[in-house]
Amino acid sequence: MNLSQLRKGQCGKVLKIEAVPTLRKRLLDMGLLIGEVVKVEGVAPLGDPMEVTVRNYRLTLRKKEVEQIIVEEVL
Repeated sequence: MNLSQLRKGQCGKVLKIEAVPTLRKRLLDMGLLIGEVVKVEGVAPLGDPMEVTVRNYRLTLRKKEVEQIIVEEVL
């Protein structure tokens, strides 16, 4: 599943980032590394943007960006 499919309050472990190299590098620089746990803090009414917590800080990402982050739901 991709990160955009998680709901507010759910967590996911990053498995893969399927983005173009420039976006992939930017996401990795922001702390979205393989194996990191990401928690969805909030989603705008139309799903864009999405606010997530990773490594104890909040990050706001566009819908097209979170659709390229493959996660596994963590309970």
